[in-house]
Amino acid sequence: MMKTDYIFTTKMEVRDYECDIQGIVNNARYLHYCEHTRHRFMRQEGLSFAEMHARGIDSVVARMYLEYKVPLRCDDVIVSRMGLVKQGLRYIFVHDLYRESDNRLCFHCEATLVCLVDGRLARCDEYDRAFGKYLTNQ
Repeated sequence: MMKTDYIFTTKMEVRDYECDIQGIVNNARYLHYCEHTRHRFMRQEGLSFAEMHARGIDSVVARMYLEYKVPLRCDDVIVSRMGLVKQGLRYIFVHDLYRESDNRLCFHCEATLVCLVDGRLARCDEYDRAFGKYLTNQ
């Protein structure tokens, strides 16, 4: 499990339709929570997926490492904390989802993203500038 300082935090609430018959959040939903966190962070840093895509720049998930710790349930408030590490061309977003009521770590994710410029793997100057103050090179 990769450790990093948190650089962004947001909160969300588990909605009833996100739960399965057992009353716990469906495993795929955790990825939605992480993606929502990344998108909010990127918006905060002035990055627009639509605008970048129009210029031929796309970030794509290359790999994900997931650990399910404690199940989330309907009406739980999620505190999503995110860190960021850069390794070569890869941006590794480290996501930890905590249940607000008891601050228990419920889910850990390391999402590796790369950038495609005009369909080819490439360095992304926009991301480097936007994330520069946060990046930890390893």
